[in-house]
Amino acid sequence: MLSKSVVKAQKAEVVRKFGNTSTQTGSTQVQVALITRRINHLTEHAKKAPKDFSCRKGLLTLVGQRKRLLTYLKRENENEYLKLIQALELRK
Repeated sequence: MLSKSVVKAQKAEVVRKFGNTSTQTGSTQVQVALITRRINHLTEHAKKAPKDFSCRKGLLTLVGQRKRLLTYLKRENENEYLKLIQALELRK
């Protein structure tokens, strides 16, 4: 289990990388990046605990939320969408 300070530092790093400023946490790119980070973490947990169904439900919820945000971003700004999926290595 990671300490709160480590998680906070990792989250701040994601915000700095994908937001235009360090306080821009609400932008679509930052939200997708944070959700992707959580999805990756939960995926690793799900591999270790295959009977954790609440984790699986939360994981599917996050995947759906990320999909909706990516659809919005693609509709509004396709160039940013392409940069984001390339940076996060979401699609091949």
